[in-house]
Amino acid sequence: MYDSLRMQSVQTPIIPVVGELIRANPGTISLGQGVAYYGPPPEAGQYIQRFFADPQNHKYKLVQGIPELLEAIEKKLAEENGIRVGADQRIVVTAGANMGFVNAVLAITDPGDEIILNLPYYFNHEMAITMADCKAVCVPTDENYQLQPDDIENAITSRTRAVVTISPNNPTGAVYPEPVLRQVNDICRQRGIYHISDEAYEYFTYDGAKHFSPGSIEGSSQHTISLFSLSKAYGFASWRIGWMVIPERLFMPIRKIQDTILICPPVISQWAAVGAMHAGRAYCQDKLRETREIRRLALESLRQIEDLVTIPRADGAFYLLARVHADPTRSGAAGMDPMRLAQRLIEEHKVAVIPGTTFGIQDQCLLRIAYGALQKDTAAEGIGRLVHGLRRILTA
Repeated sequence: MYDSLRMQSVQTPIIPVVGELIRANPGTISLGQGVAYYGPPPEAGQYIQRFFADPQNHKYKLVQGIPELLEAIEKKLAEENGIRVGADQRIVVTAGANMGFVNAVLAITDPGDEIILNLPYYFNHEMAITMADCKAVCVPTDENYQLQPDDIENAITSRTRAVVTISPNNPTGAVYPEPVLRQVNDICRQRGIYHISDEAYEYFTYDGAKHFSPGSIEGSSQHTISLFSLSKAYGFASWRIGWMVIPERLFMPIRKIQDTILICPPVISQWAAVGAMHAGRAYCQDKLRETREIRRLALESLRQIEDLVTIPRADGAFYLLARVHADPTRSGAAGMDPMRLAQRLIEEHKVAVIPGTTFGIQDQCLLRIAYGALQKDTAAEGIGRLVHGLRRILTA
């Protein structure tokens, strides 16, 4: 039987791989998967009653989303992001921001086209590009994982269709300053390509960092694709609701894609999303107090091994991308392979992190530490195990 060569070239998703290791080692605390520690606001459950109140809700609805949710999103975008959706734009509700990204890639590319990702990339973005028979062109960030606009511009070719930015960033936690995002957006405008802006972690900023939406830039509406999600800020991960803001001309191709894959976003989840958005940002900000405290605890604990691990500045999301002082091309502890290091941390110290190789970095030993999923006491125990484990392994 024939198996797709295209799919064989797609990297294996790392979260299930690490999940199997965790299951094989009971008692492991996971600092791996990026989810929030809390669930949706009560209003989400209350609005589900509206779903059951109308028998028509059990039938297919509009590809782009139910009117009640589209209205709530439009209001939110105007008030919080400075994005005022005009007649030349469209909001499309998706099954999470990942689906929004797949929609965008399929809508704007042909096989062999290129999309620029900044390293380290979010692995699902690279996977989606490969699945579409396109090429991910990877541009390094600086030592603090910040964008380098000149390098981005130099990477653009006749086959480039988009530049992708994620701010606040997964996997690094970096927040990109407004002037830099404006510069990247203007490069895209001048070169006639799209700026895909993934803003799933928009509420997760710390120490005075501010989130900026490139879609709010005057004159950006026709070359900017903005992606949002309820999964993180509203504890909505399994409900699979996000949305994209697109130029109107992309609606027909995206409608074809979404109708084929999904028909319509799950209607019961959309009603829950309406309720969540009525609860509003205040719900998320209240929950973020504990996340901020866990972040502080993690940074303080990791300073104990700063001779072994560097933590570049991370003012957003709920990730730290630790740079281990090791050469992955050499044998022994001094040349620790990131996947092997992650495996040893699970098996020997019962704590899980994600190896940096899955984010496109091959020449450094990086580990992504996710601190958003755990309550404070559990997080403290997990971070303590990580610090102890790294010290034991790297100094052996």
